Amino acid sequence: MAEIDRFKFEDGDYDFPFYNKNPHIPKWGWIILFFAFLIGSVLSMSEKIYFLISGCIVLIVPVLYFLKWDYNAIFRIPSRRDIVLVVALFAGYMIYSLVMGLILSQFGIVSSGTVDSGSLSGMSLVNWIFAVMGEEFMKFIPFMFFLRVIYKYSNNRKLSVIMSVAIMMVMFASLHAYNPIMFIFALFIQGFGSIFEFYGYIKTKNILVPYLSHLLTDEFILIISLLGFV
Repeated sequence: MAEIDRFKFEDGDYDFPFYNKNPHIPKWGWIILFFAFLIGSVLSMSEKIYFLISGCIVLIVPVLYFLKWDYNAIFRIPSRRDIVLVVALFAGYMIYSLVMGLILSQFGIVSSGTVDSGSLSGMSLVNWIFAVMGEEFMKFIPFMFFLRVIYKYSNNRKLSVIMSVAIMMVMFASLHAYNPIMFIFALFIQGFGSIFEFYGYIKTKNILVPYLSHLLTDEFILIISLLGFV
C-alpha cells in the first residue's frame, strides 16, 4: 500500500485487516461475523459476568479465525507511547462530553439514563472489563465490513475510513438510545464522542488502545457514581 493512502497521524507498521483482502474473508465468512456480531451484542448487554465473557468469546474468536490466528494484527501489548495516548484520549473525551453535555442541556436535551444507578456495584467494575471489550468488537466488526465494502467500490482508503467511522458513530449512538431525544443526546455524546476511540485504533491498529481508553472512561464514571458524586 502506498504511503500516500495513509493519514499522516497513522503509525506505519500495521494496516487494517480484511478491507483489501489482507487476509481475504469469503462471503460466508462475513455471514458468520454478522451472526457473531448479533449474538455477541446480546450477550455483551447482560449484567451477568458469564454472559459477558461468552459475548467476548463469540465476538473475538471468529475474527481471530479469519486472521489465521494472527492476534498481533489486532492485539499488541501497548507501548509507553500507547499508554500516553490512552490517557490523552480519556482526558479528551471527558472534556468533550462535559462541554457537549452543557451545550445540549441549553436546548433541553439531556440523558434520561441508560443504566440504572441502583444496579451498579463494586462487581460492575469487573463486569465492565468484559462488557467494554465486547463493545469494542461490536464496533470493530461492522467497521471492518463497511471499510471493505466502501473500499471495494471506491478504491479510496481515506474516504473508506472516514465514511465507515461516520456510519459507526451513528450505529454506536443508536445502541445507547431508546427514544428520539435520547438518540440526539447519544449521537453527540457516545456517537461523535467515539471519535477519540476510533482515532486510537486508526492510529495504532491495536484494539487494546481504544479498549483501555473506553474502559478508563467507563470505570471512572462508575467509580464517581458509586461514590455519590453524580
